[in-house]
Amino acid sequence: MINLETPKKFRMLVSQAQQVAREIFRPNSRHYDRAEHAYPQQLDMLGALLDGMNEGGGGEGAGAAGVRREGARETGNRNSGNLSTALGTMELCWGDVGFLLSMPRQGLGNAAIASVASEEQLKRFAGRWAAMAITEPHCGSDSAAIRTTARLDGDHYVLNGEKIYVTAGERAELVVVWATLDRNIGRAAIKSFVVEKGTPGFELVRLEHKLGIRASDTAAFVLKDCRVPKENLLGDPTINVEKGFAGVMQTFDNTRPLVAAMAVGLARASLERSRELLAAAGVQVDYTQPALTQSAAAAELLRLEADYEAAYLLTLQAAWMADNRKPNSLQASQAKAKAGRSGVQITLKCVELCGSLGYGEDELLEKWARDAKILDIFEGTQQIQQLIIARRLLGKSSAELK
Repeated sequence: MINLETPKKFRMLVSQAQQVAREIFRPNSRHYDRAEHAYPQQLDMLGALLDGMNEGGGGEGAGAAGVRREGARETGNRNSGNLSTALGTMELCWGDVGFLLSMPRQGLGNAAIASVASEEQLKRFAGRWAAMAITEPHCGSDSAAIRTTARLDGDHYVLNGEKIYVTAGERAELVVVWATLDRNIGRAAIKSFVVEKGTPGFELVRLEHKLGIRASDTAAFVLKDCRVPKENLLGDPTINVEKGFAGVMQTFDNTRPLVAAMAVGLARASLERSRELLAAAGVQVDYTQPALTQSAAAAELLRLEADYEAAYLLTLQAAWMADNRKPNSLQASQAKAKAGRSGVQITLKCVELCGSLGYGEDELLEKWARDAKILDIFEGTQQIQQLIIARRLLGKSSAELK
């Protein structure tokens, strides 16, 4: 049974994350929001912090540490890398989401490598920063419809296509590119390839200017006859129609709860600051009295806090299930859907409740509202999460429920 208290062995880690968020992320947040595409040099010395979080799971990890669930199933309650990383992520995103996304070696590409790479590949790519390239101009939420192709030519695969919205694409040393070995076969032919920066035919064409998370770079790439060693294909090179591309998709069952954790941390920051500003204006929240007996602002704050608690609990559940080797695809999508939507609604409402203070640059509330929107979009939009949830609850396949 899940225990909602922070496990004792993680309290030091959570405290360290709080300190980093308070003393480094939050004070520099506005500067790098204005200086878009400038790399926060303060992060170089902090990369080891999240490395330590990921290693806390004893090899089972979370986030950039990936998920490897083979082996004997243990009994009892396990609090491991997924829960620790989720708790640390909440604290760091209380400071700044863009900074967290810019942490070296913590990208979705690192999670994919850790999840499905061979032992030889794990050693070869160890300690390197990897981004993930999935989305294409003609393929947004439907990852199975990607058009980037990979053709085997001797000892290399030749990749051709275009990738957009690659988080940390400019800064990462490696990019995990999703491509299809045969468009006619469908999703079963989709594989992931590790492409090293500087490989001929792999071109960075632009950096996106964004609404929020401006401390994090978002890149677009074109692949033109890009030759990648066949040893850089992650997982099994054979096409298995029965299995589909579940191997590369399993990464999301671990990383979606972490995106939910980002939204939870951001929502908490907005609620705490709004509560302080409202208290200074004379609005007091009485938690011993019904909302209908209090002011409209206090009642609204109570509603927002209840919404936050629901997102928080779903996030803990999804992370805990991953630690305990329980199938959590449904819960991961529930957490991502709930926290993503709640994060947007809570931050926007906090801006509204605080009036001119919420809208002005003297406070971070308006920035948090801008940052929140991406958390409802990337790693599967709100609509895609609801579709996944419906499939799981109704027992439908992707072909039966589109």
